[in-house]
Amino acid sequence: MLSEGDAAPNVTLETPDGGSARIGDYGGRILVLYFYPKDDTTGCTKEAQEFTALMPEFAKLGAAVLGVSKDSAKSHAKFIGKYDLKIALGTDADGSVTEAFGTWVEKSLYGRKYMGIDRSTFLIGKDGRIAKIWRKVKVAGHAQAVLEAAKALA
Repeated sequence: MLSEGDAAPNVTLETPDGGSARIGDYGGRILVLYFYPKDDTTGCTKEAQEFTALMPEFAKLGAAVLGVSKDSAKSHAKFIGKYDLKIALGTDADGSVTEAFGTWVEKSLYGRKYMGIDRSTFLIGKDGRIAKIWRKVKVAGHAQAVLEAAKALA
């Protein structure tokens, strides 16, 4: 399990444009890496919209925001277009990124157990180390809390 102060795993994600993004590509910048369960669902849409609304503030800090789910690049492109999102999204099709960050967990719904993505956010400093971790995120106000923490790093 990753802890604050650990080096962020330098994993690779597929991007909606057919390219890829490595966590190491953000070196020298603050990176908000957030994990969410599914494109175009109520909570995930609200979270993406809150991060999008704050993108001008994150940009002033030189910070990037990257959302990660196991949805396909095609699904991400549709999600971005439908809600005019201004954040980057990455696909973790093989599950290696969610495993590396410890966000692939057993969940329970109405007594049924299943595996899924734990809504989590990692604030990665310019040095590539994890400055702050939020697990089991509640969406309302979360993006603002991340922005405040990012300001302390800038």
